[in-house]
Amino acid sequence: MLGDEVMAAALIDRLVHRCHIVNIRGNSYRMRDHQNLLRSVLILDEWLDDSVMLSIAQENNLSETAFAVPSVASAWSLRWFAPAREVDFCGHATLATAHVLTAEYGMSGAMTFHTRMGDLWATKEGEACCIDIPALPPEPLDATPRELDGVFADAPIDVFRNFENVFANLGSEAAVRRFVPDLTRIGRLGRTGLVVTGVGDGMSGAAFVSRYFAPGAGIAEDPVTGSTHATLAPYWSGILGTARGRAFQASPRGGWLDYELVKDRVFLRGAAKTFMEATIFLPD
Repeated sequence: MLGDEVMAAALIDRLVHRCHIVNIRGNSYRMRDHQNLLRSVLILDEWLDDSVMLSIAQENNLSETAFAVPSVASAWSLRWFAPAREVDFCGHATLATAHVLTAEYGMSGAMTFHTRMGDLWATKEGEACCIDIPALPPEPLDATPRELDGVFADAPIDVFRNFENVFANLGSEAAVRRFVPDLTRIGRLGRTGLVVTGVGDGMSGAAFVSRYFAPGAGIAEDPVTGSTHATLAPYWSGILGTARGRAFQASPRGGWLDYELVKDRVFLRGAAKTFMEATIFLPD
């Protein structure tokens, strides 16, 4: 574990512009090889200009790129950028950052990340990393937002939201898998994303499934999204009567998450490996 801010800065000074592309999979590595997702991580000694960080995220062209700067001891300031803008919350880029700090920079023990969402925590558990994020209880909606008129072939059985997304329960895993997104209409939500979800069919092993669309952030469909499970975990825990399980994000690429709801926190677990490293050379 690093002792103080000076040691942390010295450790990463030579790697200011090194970019780590991290491959994240479910906790058990049981899925097929293509059922994973990539997130990009840059460990910095100080913040770059916002416009530069956004440009890097656009060049990476992944759902999110994480940027971390040392704070004190094992604490880091963490920000996330999608291709279109900075985002308020990203679970898997946090998990990827925790992996990079442990695998590439020798961090150990609990890590604290200061973010727009408050403090998040991460620990290494064997091959997997566990992140501790706030539970965001579902806020019921009386009706589907008018911006989504024409998006659903059949009306959702339940609609709710959190601070950044609208959620639609389509009733079944099959309905989620066959959902065809109209990104132009979903884009009418602006900065708000859309999550479709449904109960698992008992065959896949998933307690529930979901998909996530955020064209306003430059994300047509995210392969796997940790942050949406801050609301999906408490929602489905209330329906299914269990606080832990496995969830599947049924995007074309697909991916698993292990989740656990403990009071007002959600724990997400996933295994991660560094897929690629690159050095970014910024113009003078």
